[in-house]
Amino acid sequence: MKENKKFKFLLADDHSLIRQGILFLIEDLEINCDIIQASNLQQVLEILDSNTIDMAIIDAHFPDGNSLNILPDIRKKCPYTKIMIFTGVDEYTQALKFLNAGAGGFLSKMSEEEEIKKAILKMHETGEYLSPTTQALLLNSLRNKGSIDPISLLSERELQIAKLYVEGLGNLEIANHLDVKQNTISTVKKRIFDKLNIDNIVELIEIFKDHR
Repeated sequence: MKENKKFKFLLADDHSLIRQGILFLIEDLEINCDIIQASNLQQVLEILDSNTIDMAIIDAHFPDGNSLNILPDIRKKCPYTKIMIFTGVDEYTQALKFLNAGAGGFLSKMSEEEEIKKAILKMHETGEYLSPTTQALLLNSLRNKGSIDPISLLSERELQIAKLYVEGLGNLEIANHLDVKQNTISTVKKRIFDKLNIDNIVELIEIFKDHR
């Protein structure tokens, strides 16, 4: 693909081999471009402050933080920058969170080379790329919200009590905090576990980490 105007890429990953691999794929696509690299989130923000980036390919996690936390700020600061998350985190549980936060595409590092090229080209042309897996997740989320965000299955009261469990409180402490009987809390706890299909508090904490 040949273009007159140079397209400016930002490749952000804390592993240089990953950045180099993406660089080679972009060169194979023959996109007329300049490529800037970053190895941490601080560099990402500094580069975006001082450059007009057309497309950013960013990992989900860096030693200095989670890119999910800065996506809304990037979207406000650089509304026309196309953002694709290219990562090893689980697509089934993470993709929609990054898309909702402002990314235009999400792709697993386990993808085949041809799919990665296809994703880069699609992002380059339209600013959006959804893998077959993410497309299925989106469709499923429309049909069954709870399958994507299981916490949404909880009632307001159940959510309140679940949060107290996550904070480390026990049945008696929660009962005293809410001024109800301990048996009531035990009953609600069973309902929470049944709705979320879990067996213990550790699993409850993990769900809150993934969905809050």
